Amino acid sequence: MLSARRERVLITGIRGFTGRYMAAEMRSAGYQVFGLGGGEHGQQLDLTDGAALEKFVAELQPEIVIHLAGLAFVGHGDANNFYQVNLLGTRNLLAALATCAKAPEAVLLASSANVYGNASSGMLDEATPPAPANDYAVSKLAMEYMARMWMEQLPLIIVRPFNYTGIGQAEDFVLAKIVAHFRCQAPDIALGNLDVWRDFGDVRVLVKIYRRLIEARALGVTVNVGSGNTHSLREVVAVCEQITGHRMQIRVVPAFVRVNEVKSLCADVGLLRRLIGDWTIPALEQTLRWMLEAE
Repeated sequence: MLSARRERVLITGIRGFTGRYMAAEMRSAGYQVFGLGGGEHGQQLDLTDGAALEKFVAELQPEIVIHLAGLAFVGHGDANNFYQVNLLGTRNLLAALATCAKAPEAVLLASSANVYGNASSGMLDEATPPAPANDYAVSKLAMEYMARMWMEQLPLIIVRPFNYTGIGQAEDFVLAKIVAHFRCQAPDIALGNLDVWRDFGDVRVLVKIYRRLIEARALGVTVNVGSGNTHSLREVVAVCEQITGHRMQIRVVPAFVRVNEVKSLCADVGLLRRLIGDWTIPALEQTLRWMLEAE
């Protein structure tokens, strides 16, 4: 059994999909984990309440901060909330950390590969010009630019994760939706374009990469996090059929098909590899089997 490390880790959004895996990863590595977001080891606190956030951070004085809290679903109803939480909430957090008597050793901020939008195709590296296509992506890019004002005061790492999935992800996300339909043996499913290729990762790998970036002290960088491989939605459906033996009718809904949708988007992970070295990526079939066969 690992003895507790000295470092205190604050995870915002600890009750969210990624936050739960991140907390487990850091605990397994021996860190003392604290959280914002309620639940075990988590305090319910609104990131838009700057005064309360400053008080909480001053009392905890975390050595490491992993900022995952935010609105993540691009179809969320109120566009203003993206900016309130993803932009202003992050600014409140950075302002609070900057006033701590003891500065943190690393602060990881989760942005999104959605900042690249649909204008570029193929392998996307960090130099690809951003072209956000919705309020969620705009709020994340604005967060990145805002955070750069704190680079001299705080040890920041900005990550741009590509698509990833796992047990517990909301069915608003396409792979989780497909898996849920196969698990209940639904007769049909409504999807958009099946012939788009995307970089689909595994949440268990993602949180290990975040930990390794922190431990490598990859400070001052903005870095893609992905698998470097692509799969089509048609392939995802076929793999699920093979695992479960169940077949569904696919209804392609025109409203789900984006105009001028980019056929292929993939993370160029060259910078990530230079920062942390190699890592093990499970095959997509392994990730889908894990999700489909979960209790």
